[in-house]
Amino acid sequence: MEPVSIESLQILYQSLDFLVVNKHWDIRIDSKMWYEKLTVQSQLKYRFPELADPDTYYGFRFCHQLDFSTSGALCVALNKEAAGRAYRCFKERTVTKAYLALVRGTVTEKRTTITLAIGKNTQKGLTHMMCVEGTEGCQNAKPCQTDLIVLQHGLYKGDPVTKVLLQPLTGRTHQLRVHCSALGFPIVGDFTYTFKKDVDPYRMMLHAYYLRIPADPELIEVTAPDPFRPEVDPNWTPVDTVHPLGQAMKRLTHEAQVSESSSRLLHEQESSPKKPETMETEQQRAVCQQWLMEWAGE
Repeated sequence: MEPVSIESLQILYQSLDFLVVNKHWDIRIDSKMWYEKLTVQSQLKYRFPELADPDTYYGFRFCHQLDFSTSGALCVALNKEAAGRAYRCFKERTVTKAYLALVRGTVTEKRTTITLAIGKNTQKGLTHMMCVEGTEGCQNAKPCQTDLIVLQHGLYKGDPVTKVLLQPLTGRTHQLRVHCSALGFPIVGDFTYTFKKDVDPYRMMLHAYYLRIPADPELIEVTAPDPFRPEVDPNWTPVDTVHPLGQAMKRLTHEAQVSESSSRLLHEQESSPKKPETMETEQQRAVCQQWLMEWAGE
């Protein structure tokens, strides 16, 4: 497992307006702390000093967030106009994201939708965590939805785990981690949501695998290489396949395309000039009244 460095920034996509990088695990996107020298921001400045925008605090406009421990696709807008287009996509929920994860235990349901509301944990010593509605100290819970598809069952260092594809349909902080933990299948290596018990793995096994942003006129569609393969991590041993990843992604991308088409059509209808309303004629009113009288008498 290659350690992170200032030079080890993998570029997944680049255009005049956007960059998508493959964020390393255990690195912050940006930081105001003087002692945190290594961030995605500093990697970008090292690799692309000419693209840094002096009008922004960090030099780069990150379109969304990934947790410190999460790896994978992270989109960066290279100018204000592009950032605005990406922001509208997130606001209108036309962005499609999918994550890969290894979770503890054997998930038997092949496909499930998790709808547990998530709020802020106010218990002493746990205020850095989120929680599901109904648990002690959980406040300001908001509706959340995550689709889970089982890909493979297997073993991690001999312990039963399940490889899953997670699609967050809302964007609450720590949503995927909280939902998996609440179901009794915490993400492998999630130190926080196993209450400091899962300390052995070298990383948390959550990876932003797929990102699709229809930032009209540019479509950003990126896949970050799957790190949860035996040739990458020999501690992971698949035993049986429930849904092939390619098959699951084909269905997900098709649904994304259908959703985008519907959103585009709705936007066109809302933006098109409305026809002026015409006054109803006496003849039309008479015909309508006659029809109502006939219908009422049946």
